[in-house]
Parts: sequence; C-alpha cells; structure tokens
Amino acid sequence: MPVPATMDVAGRPAILPVLWSTIEEACWLLQARWAATRAPHTRLRHVRRIDERLMAHLEVLAVAKTTPAGAAGVRQALQSDPGPTAGAIFTGAIQCLEAQDRPGLNGLFAVAALQDVSDEAERGLIGAFGWVAPPALQGTIRVLLASTEPLQRCVALAACAMHRVDPGPALDAACTAEDDALRARAFRVAGEVGRVELLPLLQAAVSRDGEPATLRFWAARSAVLLGGRDPALAWLATLAEGAAPFSDAAAELSLKALDLPTAHHHLRHCAALTKADTPAAAQARRRLIRRCGITGDPHLIPWLIAQMTDLRLTRLAGEAFSMITGADLAWLDLDRKPPAGIDFGPNDDPEDDNVAMDEDDGLPWPDPDKVQAWWQAQQHRFPAGQRFFVGAPPSPAHALKVLRDGYQRQRIAAAQWACLLTPGTKLFPTAAPAWRQQRWLAEMG
Repeated sequence: MPVPATMDVAGRPAILPVLWSTIEEACWLLQARWAATRAPHTRLRHVRRIDERLMAHLEVLAVAKTTPAGAAGVRQALQSDPGPTAGAIFTGAIQCLEAQDRPGLNGLFAVAALQDVSDEAERGLIGAFGWVAPPALQGTIRVLLASTEPLQRCVALAACAMHRVDPGPALDAACTAEDDALRARAFRVAGEVGRVELLPLLQAAVSRDGEPATLRFWAARSAVLLGGRDPALAWLATLAEGAAPFSDAAAELSLKALDLPTAHHHLRHCAALTKADTPAAAQARRRLIRRCGITGDPHLIPWLIAQMTDLRLTRLAGEAFSMITGADLAWLDLDRKPPAGIDFGPNDDPEDDNVAMDEDDGLPWPDPDKVQAWWQAQQHRFPAGQRFFVGAPPSPAHALKVLRDGYQRQRIAAAQWACLLTPGTKLFPTAAPAWRQQRWLAEMG
C-alpha cells in the first residue's frame, strides 16, 4: 500500500512528518496494548482490536523503509531525546527482524545495553521478539542463544517462552551462568516452558540464602509451576506476607498452590495490616480483597459483599467476587451507575496532588443489594471448603475455557492454574499477539 506523503516547497515528497506521526501512534498503541493485556475489563477480542491497529501502523513503517527517505525516518525514531523509548525500540526491532537486518539489530542491542535506558529498551526488544511471526526469528534466535552477551541471551530465552518453544541446552547453560540477570531470566523461562527436569536446580537456588532475592523469586515461581512445593512454596508464601517488589506476584501464585487452611492463615496476616487509618493500611485492604479472590473460598463471599459498600473498594471487591463465582456483574445486571461526583483518578483541580491513575478503571460498579440477592439464590452451588475459580472448581478443562472466554486477569490466573494442575504444562502467554493466541487455543481445543 502507498506511503502517505506531503510535499515540500520544492515539490518533493516529504514523508518524514507522516512517518513520525505513524511511529508516535504505534508507540501509543503499544503502551495501550501492554495495559490491555493486564486490564481487568478486557477480553482477548479487545486485545485483538488493538493488535490489528498496531499491525496497520507497522505495515506502513515496513513499506516506508523500502524508500531511502522512509528508511532514514525510521532510523531517526531511535535518536529521540533523552533516549529511545520502549515503543521506538519495539518498532525499530520489528523492522530489523522482518528484514533480517543483523547490523541494525546489533545496534538496538547496543542501545539497550546503556545503563540509563536498559529497562525500557529491553522491554521494547522482548516485545518485538514476541510480536513477530516465528519465520522472522529463524536463525536469529540460534545466534543470540550462543552469544557471549548476557542481554542477547536473555532476549532470546524470553522470545522462546513467548513462542512456547523450549530453548533446549541453551536454557540449561543459562541456568548456571555467572550473570545474575541471565540466570534470573533462565529460571523464569524454565517454569514457563515446562522443564520439569530442572526442578532440583531451581529448588537448590531457592534454598541458597546468598542468592539475590530476584533470582530466588523466579526460581521459586518456576519450581511451583513445575510441581515443586517445599521449599519453594513456603518461600513464596513468606515473601507474599511482606512488602517486597515481588510480594504480590508471590501471593498470586502461592495462594493457588496452598491448601485452604494455610491460605486462610495468610489472609489473616494480611487482615492484621488493615486495622490502622493510614495509606499503608488502605493499600493493605486492597491487597486483602484481591487475595481473597485468588484464594477462591466461597466462605469469603459475604465479607467481599460487605466491602462493596465502600466506594473506594466496591469495584475491586466486585472483581474478587467474580473471580470466585464467575458472575459477570454487568452481564447479569448486578451493577449500578457510577456515583455522581466520584473520581479516584487524576482530575483538572490544580490543588489536587493525586496524579495516579484509577486502579479500578473499567471495572463495573456492583450494586451490593443485587449482588447479595444473587448470592442467596446461587450459594448452594458453592459448597464451603471447596476452592472455586471463575465459577467452577479448578480443572484443566475449566482453565482452558477461561483462557478462551475470560477477562485478561482471569486468563492470567487460568494460565497459572493449568500449570499447577498439570506440572510440565507450558505457561500460556496471555500477552502474545491475539491472533496467535486464538490459533493456539483452537489447537488445544
């Protein structure tokens, strides 16, 4: 398709302004996509709509790069000040991968190695490797897995996991590498591709007190996904009780793997942190509600309904309620209109210091009375002492159903449940391009 162009004063094509606009919109769509893949109110079909728009912009850039002016414009996207964004790296890496441009790709890795932009750049690189079709990676992944540069090996390992491919011996070698970042990525990928034979190595890493916390977390997470319990599960449960960077991720997995009595012990610990009238206690209340939904015990439902009377907690409590019961509040008409004058996100008031986004944006506002009436009519379906996940006891078949039809946060949980119920199962990549996910799900069905 033709590349849009304007004309300069000499009558020559001037595509750079249009090209910069296309790159800017592609970067914005990429950020929207990353948010949508973890949003509580989006399904796979919603992600696909964003993916199709992003693909259209990337196709414009691919066509533009076939002209000298267009190629120069794409290169200029990586020269933004103060440094390349994840979106710019993402778009540039896709052009390099699809054109098999090894020198261009090496340049992007060199940019990603810079200390001040490394996290954003690495995120963009990994996103690009996960986006492109497998044929665009043929040969490149093998070269990167054999590289002496830890970052290149990290990206290659992540790409294998996102495409549900076992890296083979390269993964074994990375698990014993000296570079901590490379080992952490290898530990993570081991669980995501179902390498059960690496379980003893992962459990040993969890038990070593001298290991950095990041390495121990990924080793423990993968060990639990692969069917290991002690010491990995106990370490994750302990981590979940603190305020470390990985505490929420540790709770998200450990509360599924723990038996219900032990999970309730953890919830009581969380509840003890909610007693004060402080910002920390307010966050602890939100954490407790979310973890009740993860635990899946119907015994917690009355307490969750009671939290729906607090406007700051009502939508989160509704999501936790749905995580257990499977009730779609909007579809079942169990919601209400948003209260007038309520806005928990940024606003136009110059005196308001709140600049944080509303964490519950997009979630329905539950009507506590309607929800209570529904629960009274349906609670016979949810016997006490049994765990439920989106309306049914966890099972491989139900996890697959949620992966097909659920909201994104439910789908992320379903992917974990599939691994916990059948150790050795590859962790389903719920952030992969939507059309690829739909193909995988059709093959699994």
